[in-house]
Amino acid sequence: MNKVWIVIAAYNEASVISRVVEDVRLVFENVVVVDDGSSDETYSELKKTGAWCIAHPINLGQGAALQTGIEFAIKNDAEYIVTFDADGQHSIQDVVGMLNLIKTGDIDVVLGSRFLGNAVGITKFRRVFLKCAAFFTGVVSGVWLTDAHNGLRVFTVNAARQIKIRQNRMSHASEIIDIIGACRLVVKEYPVTITYTEYSIAKGQKLSNSFSILLEQLSSKFIR
Repeated sequence: MNKVWIVIAAYNEASVISRVVEDVRLVFENVVVVDDGSSDETYSELKKTGAWCIAHPINLGQGAALQTGIEFAIKNDAEYIVTFDADGQHSIQDVVGMLNLIKTGDIDVVLGSRFLGNAVGITKFRRVFLKCAAFFTGVVSGVWLTDAHNGLRVFTVNAARQIKIRQNRMSHASEIIDIIGACRLVVKEYPVTITYTEYSIAKGQKLSNSFSILLEQLSSKFIR
């Protein structure tokens, strides 16, 4: 799997990032982590892991960090690029399954879906909100998914070259789906397990901010 690159965006993840990266590197050698201007010891912890480390001097947002990592992977001859969260919610075994799927045929992108799989510890309100978000994203992008805001994604390198993230912060997730639709990329969903912990919930996107992101997505699509 030496042509697979795992891209992780990290911001103030010092307490968990070493374990997450070390677990990934048990299976995948090529891991690049973009420290997005962390104010804690994230970068120091990363240097212990053997992963490639890139540091943004200031916090630009997760979208910008992922774009930096994707560009690095492309320059290093990646055939497949995986985006993977830094907070420990994702399963590396799901990545293996998603890669097996994307290699079976004419598929450009595989997106993880917690609603086809399992969302351990998710609240009822978050579940309802994410399903509504998937509906609105479908209306805007024309790409109908069960889970539009899952950070676990696999791209072929040709698809990744078309993903130019301009929404630096959390609205990048919706932007990626917009690009998939606009470029007519072939996308499949794959059932994954997302494990919610107190830490990941505290670190995650606040639902109030998510409403603002959806409104921003709608306005950017229909108001010029």
